[in-house]
Amino acid sequence: MNPDLGTVDADRARRTLHTGAAVVLPNPAPLTYVTAATDPRAVNTVKGRPAEQAVALWAHDPQTFATLADALALDPDHRALAHRLLTDERVTLLVPLRGTAGRPAWLAPASQDGWALLFGTRWPPLLPVLAEFPILYVSSANRTGHPPAATAADAIAMFPPHTAVLGTGSLPQAEHVDAARSATTTLRLHPDGRIDLHRNGAQDKPYPSAAHYLDSIRSAHRSR
Repeated sequence: MNPDLGTVDADRARRTLHTGAAVVLPNPAPLTYVTAATDPRAVNTVKGRPAEQAVALWAHDPQTFATLADALALDPDHRALAHRLLTDERVTLLVPLRGTAGRPAWLAPASQDGWALLFGTRWPPLLPVLAEFPILYVSSANRTGHPPAATAADAIAMFPPHTAVLGTGSLPQAEHVDAARSATTTLRLHPDGRIDLHRNGAQDKPYPSAAHYLDSIRSAHRSR
């Protein structure tokens, strides 16, 4: 059985994103699929939750993250740490915000109570699909009350019939890894560089405890 049966190809996914509608997109193992759109309300609507609910900003474009420099309450070293956590560790990250003066309007859907929620995974097979959309909003690929989709077939079964689901079969260099998948771990990076675990996920799952995972993260990034 073709695991991508019923999915759209990369061109169709790009065309759908251009309309503002949500598209379900794959991520590398051990991450699950995500739901993304240029309109944050589309992400929430396809998930079956309130249209104005906060979502994450997908900072896959380095320039998008660089534009946030004046908005984040982080010094240059800690902004560099945030970027590494997003791109190397592929976590979802809560980052502290300064006052509203230097904050771009497009960050508002991902901001709440002085924090912004960022996702920054740059998976090479998917980058050609994302390249035209430096501002994207993203959330886990699930309908409210259901676990995130681990496969294209899961997503097709879960979302309404009109939902575009991009399967890995149309991504030329995507590796087909048969592995258990989970939504990303969410970390919180404080202005002083402290890192807390906000929500468990794929990255911390192999570790015996959250403390062990955080120790590993701190050790890996301390000397950089």
